[in-house]
Amino acid sequence: MSDIQIRPGLSGYYAQPPGGKAHSAVVVMMEAFGLTAHIRGVCDRLAAAGHAALAPDYYHGQIVPYEDMNTAIARLRGLDDDTLIAETAAALDELARRQPQAAARLAVCGFCMGGRLAFLAACRLAHRLAAAISFYGGSIGAEGERDRLGRRPPLPEATALRAPLLLIYGSEDPSIPPAEHARIAQRLSELNKRYVLSVYPGANHGFCCEERPAYAPAAAEAAFAEMFAFLRAQGL
Repeated sequence: MSDIQIRPGLSGYYAQPPGGKAHSAVVVMMEAFGLTAHIRGVCDRLAAAGHAALAPDYYHGQIVPYEDMNTAIARLRGLDDDTLIAETAAALDELARRQPQAAARLAVCGFCMGGRLAFLAACRLAHRLAAAISFYGGSIGAEGERDRLGRRPPLPEATALRAPLLLIYGSEDPSIPPAEHARIAQRLSELNKRYVLSVYPGANHGFCCEERPAYAPAAAEAAFAEMFAFLRAQGL
């Protein structure tokens, strides 16, 4: 487990299984707070289960405290989807370089901001991915042409999807209401896409992060177990 350079100007945290070689490899997409210990821990968890994992540092060194939502939102507003997708593609390239035997078995998983990005990557990098997992990705199916941060919701791009999707939500998440779950499920079903939409009762936004007040240990462990089962079901 170590910090690595993915390409000039872009670093990340890389974890690989004991012994080095992985059957599959996953790009882990961070929350709106940066490349935190939580996201590094997700990479370590994946590596312990036999996957190589790489979390790109989309904030390029900045960590935002969890209690500083104003700064996190301002940082989100300054991000560009095309740049994020290009950096994700670079991370996939680096995983394929480090784990050539897994180059055809690549996946993405993301949390919060990264959950939305995982869905978007599954659309725009569809030919490269065997699975995509989104943990409480906000504004995937927001109403209107723009969400509250001025971003275009990625759901209209779902026609491009190829990889199976796992979408994980908390039932008590006020930022992603049941109506959004319904819009996502309806559109994916209309398009005949393969997906699982899983809602955890009593869980709030960020419930998998042990560093946040919303952390729900039982729901988090169940959600991670569901993620691993989903990856196995795709042969990863």
